[in-house]
Amino acid sequence: MARGDQLGRQWKILQTLLYSRQGLSVSKIAEDLECHSRTVYRDLEALQVAGFPIYTDRSDGTNLWKILDSAKKPLPLPLDLTELTALYFSRHLVRFLKGTYFHDALESLFKKIKALLPPHAGEYLDKVEEHLWIGKRPYKHYESMNELLSQVNDALMGRKKIDIDYYTMRRKQTSGRRVAPYRLWFHNDSFYIIGFCEKRQDVRIFALDRIRSLRVCAETFEVSAGIDADAIPRSSFGVFTGEPVQVTIRFSRIAAEYIQERIWHDTQRIHTHGDGSITFEARVAGIQDVKFWVMSWGAEARVIAPDELRQAICSEVEAMHRMYAGHPTLPTPRRL
Repeated sequence: MARGDQLGRQWKILQTLLYSRQGLSVSKIAEDLECHSRTVYRDLEALQVAGFPIYTDRSDGTNLWKILDSAKKPLPLPLDLTELTALYFSRHLVRFLKGTYFHDALESLFKKIKALLPPHAGEYLDKVEEHLWIGKRPYKHYESMNELLSQVNDALMGRKKIDIDYYTMRRKQTSGRRVAPYRLWFHNDSFYIIGFCEKRQDVRIFALDRIRSLRVCAETFEVSAGIDADAIPRSSFGVFTGEPVQVTIRFSRIAAEYIQERIWHDTQRIHTHGDGSITFEARVAGIQDVKFWVMSWGAEARVIAPDELRQAICSEVEAMHRMYAGHPTLPTPRRL
């Protein structure tokens, strides 16, 4: 039997015993897990060796396996044993934040969590981790942003305005801005500030890694009435913003199952068709991010509406065709 199956089964045994009031017999556990009693005995022994507080108690002629009541009592954190262990495993999910104060604080928390677990349980966790792999995605070096993150957090907590020198990709220029920061937004492995820009007199999004310098001002601010700081993350398909637009996209049978596996937007609606294809609908802020998303599916996606999005993708496809058809120069860049 695969080692991963064994560890998964042992995890289920822990959870079952934790929530059992009277304890469980080996035969009952084996029945629930659909395995042989000898297998359960081996798993229980392995958990005991790992330091988990499991013991047997004879009741009405039957040996019942239990977890010590002391292990069921609330820990210093309001978490039970399995929740605490699962939280410890989650540290893999934030490794990309290494070098930031977020990561440092979480590492400190995880060390404290491990200290709360039963003796020798660390060895058991190490074995489980051999079968847990968090795939890497493209990521940024956040070490250089640590000071910026700390300053932004101070400004957010104190509701203080910030002065920034901000580099814009579109204009290839750096300009000074005074911003009232409303939110720190982490999206698609990047940090952004959502705030009111006094220069533009509007709520804007600023990528943290394009801020060349930042200073926290003494001037404080209040969020103006009628401004919903969470509207941008809720309505946007990504980080680009624009006027609300209803998009309708037809996906082929090949792509349909992949699309239906996820929630891509809060407003999405999916309609299935007899040939296995689907129609995806959503109301989003602007078309830029949706354009990139649709193009990532190649010929498996076709825009039905709006016409603006369909034409934008046609222009991109034509430019790509010219580039790959042998033209010696790249197509003229378009403004985003």
